[in-house]
Amino acid sequence: MEVITAVKGFKDILPEETGRWHYVENIAREIFSRFGFKEIRLPVLEKTDLFKRGIGEATDIVEKEMYTFRDRGDEYLTLRPEATASVIRAYLEHSLYNAESVTRLFTIGPMFRRERPQKGRFRQFHQIDVELLGLDDPRADAEVILMLMHFLTTVGLSKVSLELNSLGCSACRPTFRTVITEFLQGKEEGLCEDCKRRLGSNPLRVFDCKSRECQEIIADAPHLSEFLCGDCRSHFDAVTSALTEFEIPYQINPRMVRGLDYYTKTAFEVTTEHLGSQNAVAGGGRYDRLVQELGGPDTPGIGFAVGFERLIALLEGADFTATPTPDLFVASLGDAAQKMAFVLCNSLRRKGIHAEQDFSAKSLKSQMKKANRLNCAYTLILGDREIEEKKAELRDMKAGTQQTLPLDNLDQSILKLIKER
Repeated sequence: MEVITAVKGFKDILPEETGRWHYVENIAREIFSRFGFKEIRLPVLEKTDLFKRGIGEATDIVEKEMYTFRDRGDEYLTLRPEATASVIRAYLEHSLYNAESVTRLFTIGPMFRRERPQKGRFRQFHQIDVELLGLDDPRADAEVILMLMHFLTTVGLSKVSLELNSLGCSACRPTFRTVITEFLQGKEEGLCEDCKRRLGSNPLRVFDCKSRECQEIIADAPHLSEFLCGDCRSHFDAVTSALTEFEIPYQINPRMVRGLDYYTKTAFEVTTEHLGSQNAVAGGGRYDRLVQELGGPDTPGIGFAVGFERLIALLEGADFTATPTPDLFVASLGDAAQKMAFVLCNSLRRKGIHAEQDFSAKSLKSQMKKANRLNCAYTLILGDREIEEKKAELRDMKAGTQQTLPLDNLDQSILKLIKER
């Protein structure tokens, strides 16, 4: 019978890999909590309209990449392709804005997009997502970016570049949109099919297109920075000044528009040279209209997402222990010894000790090899003879020394030795 394999673009995370995941998650939780962010856990399934309204119907995500289906109640549902819209939905549904004027949230979990799998990119992928709601101060932008760069540095990422741009606001972006539409007139035939289709709905997306032909066409296009209003200009200047104060290096990329429609003012990406054409490991920006567009009060926001798989790929050379090594291995010989070892192991586990036992009742030599392979700190040698003599031998695997322990209160003796190690 043929073995069933995972769906294309969906990947198992095996035990030898999870050490890296735990390492990154633990650092994220530690750093984000230090900056005042609280974790929120969200469902992976949402109503399709949430993403159509939140992300924008003219985006690649909504047009081509979402896993959407109609359930038995004739309601259209979608596996979440990104987290920001879901965070805002929860923020509004539970009226979190009533609890405090500024809300800082983060979430870690899987997202789903049907796109071509490639290095660091899957159809089920994972993101670390951070959102700060309720502040339109440029210092909030700088603080979020500072936290992101601190996080990436702490996990061990090097050779990354921070790119910034301002995407303007509802006051200045329409003028730029008109200018770009006029610039593209007469050049439509050279555009890819996606950009041709979006000319009427979202012409700025041509800047985000990876097609070589489209990139060549926009090479001489005007920059959005030339059309920023006074408020957007001063906001962006304040952001860059704060980053300079904290000695965070950055480059201004005037052609960055990001792939989502909700961004306004500050947008940013962190890129690396090690992931090919899809080289962004993290990105985000300000979205001052999104909460209102999803039916909530006028609330500014800014956030970012880190691609977990991409980040893990960049940490391949790092030395992580996938699983903690056992404190104790109990090598037991004989039925009575096996029974006592079973009780001892589980008693110690409930007291905080990582203990292992081999149920196969192999030879002592075989069990000692397994203890070495597991890199155990101690091995307890327990046989029917030891039970009869009411003693057991405890070997320090690193030092190569051995001591005899009485069976009376054996778990307490072992617990004391391991805790004092």
